[in-house]
Amino acid sequence: MAPGHVAYGLRAQYGLNVPPETVIAWERGAATPDNRELTALAGVLWCSPGELLAAATTLREHRLARAMAPEDLARRVGVDTRAYLKMEETGRWRGNERQTAALAEVLGLGPRELLNATGRDEELAAVLRDAATTRWQAYVRPAAKLLPLRRDHLEEVLQRLHADYQARMVATYSWGDSGGSGGEAGREFLDRIVDHFWALARL
Repeated sequence: MAPGHVAYGLRAQYGLNVPPETVIAWERGAATPDNRELTALAGVLWCSPGELLAAATTLREHRLARAMAPEDLARRVGVDTRAYLKMEETGRWRGNERQTAALAEVLGLGPRELLNATGRDEELAAVLRDAATTRWQAYVRPAAKLLPLRRDHLEEVLQRLHADYQARMVATYSWGDSGGSGGEAGREFLDRIVDHFWALARL
């Protein structure tokens, strides 16, 4: 359907005064429709909002892909609507462990998708680095707040991460490296700690 026809459909069926140039910008990814525009666009094109999103990555995109209103998602997850909208706008999820698990369930997100959507990649990396280099047991709860994984499985993965890092450290020092940084092998392991985590978690 040509941009002009789409713009006409938006105006005639939904009362939205969207010019063809804006429709072209949406197609090229130079602009993004708001919630109302996306719903109307899906109606004009006879498809679901989710089909218009190439690959949902943000909270807003995942919510729109499931055609959910912000207040409905906030209610089902157990957070205030205004607080949820602020988190969606900033891309930083602030929910607790229970709310995070509910968010993943309602939006149908796996652990990796959830982590990306909530903007907590760096937060997880910091927790994992601390778990590998110090007492891993102290970081089970912080990690559980970020990812809805079974506690016993999470404990097993953190324990193995810790053991793998310590084995590299022992090997480094046995080779006579007196540097306080722990050697190249240890640094490389920590740089890729999230990749190691996913490999051990098999997710």
